[in-house]
Amino acid sequence: MALVLTGKNLNLQERTKNYTEKKVEKFDRFLPGIIETRVELAKEATKSNLDRFIAEITVRTRHKILRAEERNQDLHTAIDIAVDKLNSQITRLKGKRKNRWQAHESIRNEDFPPLSDTAMDMLAEEETRKIVRVKQFSILPMDEEEAVEQMNLLSHDFFIFYNAEPGRINVLYRRADGNYGLLDPIIS
Repeated sequence: MALVLTGKNLNLQERTKNYTEKKVEKFDRFLPGIIETRVELAKEATKSNLDRFIAEITVRTRHKILRAEERNQDLHTAIDIAVDKLNSQITRLKGKRKNRWQAHESIRNEDFPPLSDTAMDMLAEEETRKIVRVKQFSILPMDEEEAVEQMNLLSHDFFIFYNAEPGRINVLYRRADGNYGLLDPIIS
Protein backbone atom coordinates (compact mmCIF):
# COMPACT_ATOMS: atom_id res chain seq x y z
CA MET A 1 0.00 0.00 0.00
CA ALA A 2 1.37 3.39 -1.01
CA LEU A 3 0.94 6.16 1.56
CA VAL A 4 1.00 9.79 0.44
CA LEU A 5 1.14 12.16 3.41
CA THR A 6 0.95 15.90 2.79
CA GLY A 7 0.63 18.94 5.00
CA LYS A 8 -0.99 22.22 4.06
CA ASN A 9 -0.16 25.34 6.08
CA LEU A 10 1.62 23.27 8.71
CA ASN A 11 4.96 21.57 9.16
CA LEU A 12 4.57 17.85 9.65
CA GLN A 13 6.66 16.72 12.58
CA GLU A 14 8.14 13.23 12.66
CA ARG A 15 5.88 12.35 15.59
CA THR A 16 2.76 13.26 13.58
CA LYS A 17 4.01 11.34 10.53
CA ASN A 18 4.63 8.19 12.61
CA TYR A 19 1.27 8.54 14.36
CA THR A 20 -0.57 8.85 11.05
CA GLU A 21 1.30 5.94 9.44
CA LYS A 22 0.53 3.73 12.44
CA LYS A 23 -3.18 4.55 12.24
CA VAL A 24 -3.46 4.16 8.46
CA GLU A 25 -1.49 0.92 8.05
CA LYS A 26 -4.31 -0.97 9.79
CA PHE A 27 -6.57 -0.41 6.77
CA ASP A 28 -4.52 -2.87 4.74
CA ARG A 29 -5.34 -5.69 7.17
CA PHE A 30 -9.08 -5.17 6.96
CA LEU A 31 -9.43 -4.15 3.33
CA PRO A 32 -7.17 -6.12 0.99
CA GLY A 33 -6.21 -4.61 -2.34
CA ILE A 34 -5.58 -1.02 -1.30
CA ILE A 35 -3.72 0.75 -4.08
CA GLU A 36 -3.08 4.08 -2.36
CA THR A 37 -3.89 5.88 0.85
CA ARG A 38 -3.69 9.65 0.66
CA VAL A 39 -3.65 11.68 3.89
CA GLU A 40 -3.82 15.46 3.78
CA LEU A 41 -3.40 17.31 7.04
CA ALA A 42 -4.12 21.02 7.05
CA LYS A 43 -4.34 23.97 9.37
CA GLU A 44 -6.76 26.79 8.58
CA ALA A 45 -7.10 30.19 10.14
CA THR A 46 -10.68 30.09 11.37
CA LYS A 47 -12.67 32.24 13.75
CA SER A 48 -13.22 29.28 16.02
CA ASN A 49 -10.39 27.14 17.32
CA LEU A 50 -12.74 24.15 17.36
CA ASP A 51 -12.19 23.31 13.69
CA ARG A 52 -8.71 24.64 13.02
CA PHE A 53 -7.07 21.32 12.02
CA ILE A 54 -8.36 19.21 9.12
CA ALA A 55 -7.56 15.56 8.47
CA GLU A 56 -8.67 14.25 5.07
CA ILE A 57 -8.03 10.58 4.28
CA THR A 58 -8.74 8.95 0.91
CA VAL A 59 -8.31 5.20 0.39
CA ARG A 60 -8.26 3.90 -3.20
CA THR A 61 -8.85 0.23 -3.92
CA ARG A 62 -9.30 -1.50 -7.24
CA HIS A 63 -13.06 -0.95 -7.21
CA LYS A 64 -13.87 1.64 -4.55
CA ILE A 65 -12.74 4.99 -3.22
CA LEU A 66 -13.38 5.64 0.47
CA ARG A 67 -12.99 9.12 1.92
CA ALA A 68 -13.31 10.76 5.32
CA GLU A 69 -12.71 14.31 6.47
CA GLU A 70 -12.70 15.64 10.00
CA ARG A 71 -12.11 19.06 11.56
CA ASN A 72 -11.03 19.49 15.16
CA GLN A 73 -9.06 21.72 17.49
CA ASP A 74 -6.44 18.97 17.88
CA LEU A 75 -4.71 17.41 14.87
CA HIS A 76 -4.38 13.93 16.38
CA THR A 77 -8.05 13.91 17.40
CA ALA A 78 -9.02 14.87 13.85
CA ILE A 79 -6.90 11.99 12.52
CA ASP A 80 -8.48 9.54 14.99
CA ILE A 81 -12.05 10.53 14.10
CA ALA A 82 -11.33 10.39 10.34
CA VAL A 83 -9.81 6.91 10.80
CA ASP A 84 -12.91 5.84 12.76
CA LYS A 85 -15.15 7.10 9.95
CA LEU A 86 -13.15 5.10 7.41
CA ASN A 87 -13.30 2.01 9.62
CA SER A 88 -17.10 2.33 9.61
CA GLN A 89 -17.10 2.62 5.82
CA ILE A 90 -14.85 -0.44 5.52
CA THR A 91 -17.14 -2.37 7.88
CA ARG A 92 -20.19 -1.48 5.77
CA LEU A 93 -18.37 -2.38 2.57
CA LYS A 94 -17.21 -5.73 3.95
CA GLY A 95 -20.69 -6.50 5.26
CA LYS A 96 -22.16 -5.87 1.83
CA ARG A 97 -19.51 -8.08 0.25
CA LYS A 98 -20.10 -10.81 2.79
CA ASN A 99 -23.88 -10.79 2.30
CA ARG A 100 -23.56 -10.58 -1.47
CA TRP A 101 -21.20 -13.52 -1.80
CA GLN A 102 -22.41 -15.60 1.13
CA ALA A 103 -24.02 -18.22 -1.10
CA HIS A 104 -20.94 -18.66 -3.28
CA GLU A 105 -18.51 -21.35 -2.21
CA SER A 106 -15.69 -19.84 -4.26
CA ILE A 107 -15.20 -17.14 -1.57
CA ARG A 108 -13.38 -18.48 1.46
CA ASN A 109 -14.14 -17.14 4.94
CA GLU A 110 -10.46 -16.54 5.65
CA ASP A 111 -10.43 -13.85 2.94
CA PHE A 112 -12.17 -11.55 5.42
CA PRO A 113 -11.40 -11.35 9.15
CA PRO A 114 -14.49 -11.85 11.37
CA LEU A 115 -16.56 -8.74 12.09
CA SER A 116 -16.86 -7.44 15.64
CA ASP A 117 -20.20 -7.31 17.48
CA THR A 118 -20.37 -3.54 17.03
CA ALA A 119 -19.78 -3.89 13.31
CA MET A 120 -22.48 -6.55 13.05
CA ASP A 121 -24.91 -4.27 14.93
CA MET A 122 -24.14 -1.44 12.49
CA LEU A 123 -24.75 -3.73 9.54
CA ALA A 124 -28.00 -5.05 10.98
CA GLU A 125 -29.19 -1.48 11.49
CA GLU A 126 -28.26 -0.55 7.93
CA GLU A 127 -30.06 -3.58 6.47
CA THR A 128 -33.33 -2.47 8.11
CA ARG A 129 -33.28 0.85 6.31
CA LYS A 130 -35.42 1.12 3.21
CA ILE A 131 -36.63 3.72 0.78
CA VAL A 132 -39.93 5.03 2.12
CA ARG A 133 -40.58 7.82 -0.36
CA VAL A 134 -39.81 8.48 -4.00
CA LYS A 135 -40.16 12.03 -5.23
CA GLN A 136 -40.29 12.88 -8.91
CA PHE A 137 -39.91 16.42 -10.20
CA SER A 138 -39.43 18.19 -13.49
CA ILE A 139 -36.26 20.10 -14.17
CA LEU A 140 -35.58 23.01 -16.49
CA PRO A 141 -32.24 23.83 -18.08
CA MET A 142 -30.44 26.58 -16.15
CA ASP A 143 -26.96 27.83 -15.41
CA GLU A 144 -25.12 27.53 -12.09
CA GLU A 145 -26.03 31.01 -10.85
CA GLU A 146 -29.73 30.36 -11.43
CA ALA A 147 -29.37 27.09 -9.53
CA VAL A 148 -27.78 28.88 -6.55
CA GLU A 149 -30.62 31.39 -6.55
CA GLN A 150 -33.24 28.64 -6.79
CA MET A 151 -31.61 26.64 -3.97
CA ASN A 152 -31.59 29.70 -1.72
CA LEU A 153 -35.23 30.45 -2.55
CA LEU A 154 -36.17 26.92 -1.51
CA SER A 155 -33.93 27.07 1.62
CA HIS A 156 -32.36 23.73 0.73
CA ASP A 157 -28.81 22.52 1.34
CA PHE A 158 -28.62 20.94 -2.12
CA PHE A 159 -30.29 21.37 -5.48
CA ILE A 160 -30.43 19.04 -8.50
CA PHE A 161 -30.63 20.75 -11.88
CA TYR A 162 -29.96 20.29 -15.58
CA ASN A 163 -26.88 22.38 -16.33
CA ALA A 164 -27.48 23.89 -19.76
CA GLU A 165 -23.81 24.59 -20.53
CA PRO A 166 -22.38 21.03 -20.42
CA GLY A 167 -25.80 19.46 -20.99
CA ARG A 168 -25.73 17.22 -17.89
CA ILE A 169 -27.52 16.77 -14.59
CA ASN A 170 -25.59 18.47 -11.76
CA VAL A 171 -25.97 18.70 -8.00
CA LEU A 172 -25.29 21.98 -6.26
CA TYR A 173 -24.70 21.85 -2.49
CA ARG A 174 -23.90 24.21 0.35
CA ARG A 175 -20.54 23.53 1.99
CA ALA A 176 -19.84 23.82 5.71
CA ASP A 177 -17.72 26.92 5.08
CA GLY A 178 -20.73 28.73 3.52
CA ASN A 179 -19.55 28.41 -0.08
CA TYR A 180 -21.09 26.14 -2.71
CA GLY A 181 -19.94 22.91 -4.31
CA LEU A 182 -20.99 21.44 -7.65
CA LEU A 183 -21.13 17.74 -8.46
CA ASP A 184 -20.78 17.19 -12.20
CA PRO A 185 -20.89 13.43 -12.90
CA ILE A 186 -19.33 12.11 -16.07
CA ILE A 187 -20.07 8.61 -17.35
CA SER A 188 -16.79 6.73 -17.66
